[in-house]
Amino acid sequence: MSDLFTVEAVIRRRLLVNFRVRPDILAQTLPPPFEPRLVHGWGMAGVCLIGLGNLRPGGVPAVLGLRTENSAHRIAVEWNDETGRRQGVYIPRRDTNSALVRALGGRCFPGVYRRGTFSIDEDQDYVSVRVDSADGQANAFVCGHVSDRLTEGSVFESLDEASKFFEVGSLGFSPSADPNRLDGLELVSKWWKVQSLQVETVESAFFGNTALFPAGSIEFDSALIMRGIPCRWESHGRIQPSPVAAIAGSLLG
Repeated sequence: MSDLFTVEAVIRRRLLVNFRVRPDILAQTLPPPFEPRLVHGWGMAGVCLIGLGNLRPGGVPAVLGLRTENSAHRIAVEWNDETGRRQGVYIPRRDTNSALVRALGGRCFPGVYRRGTFSIDEDQDYVSVRVDSADGQANAFVCGHVSDRLTEGSVFESLDEASKFFEVGSLGFSPSADPNRLDGLELVSKWWKVQSLQVETVESAFFGNTALFPAGSIEFDSALIMRGIPCRWESHGRIQPSPVAAIAGSLLG
């Protein structure tokens, strides 16, 4: 796998469904060197539900690109490296409806993907996304109406604060085909503009797993939506964590 590999696409629709989590609980799910990145004393985790168009390797004409639906379970993290303190996300699990992405992920570009079935219902003001993962451990469902008003009760003080928090977390590391290596992938978007989703229903088998997140340690916080944004993903090096990472990875499915 080339360290310079680039994937280009258009974000048709990207939902960030966010949960606030007790930092001590969240820390138990993270391999070294990652630590929970906090916002007003809470850790932040969630599901990214992203519909892509024109997905193709860098340099390939857009007309040859794929249309895919994908989900990624994310945890906002911080860590130290040779450049200093870094911020980003740890992604323990990815699912996709694309057989080609599953076949190439972790081999030709970073990230190992599992099989998922996606049901989408959306218009300009309403979005509904359901994910049925092959093993049931990453099933998710969210629906709601697009708004410029942040969810009441969110730990974030404003939509702008939430937007900036997630914009910084564009660099993600996830397990590779090698259990002793995490691969980095950075999202570079042509612009960054989010709205809020006023959620009517939210379900997550992953974050509802009380073996990982005991009752009272996690709450739904907010959801954000982005649409129609050209972007690219760039491979961004590797991390070789301690053997603890393999244990954390097995717990996370």
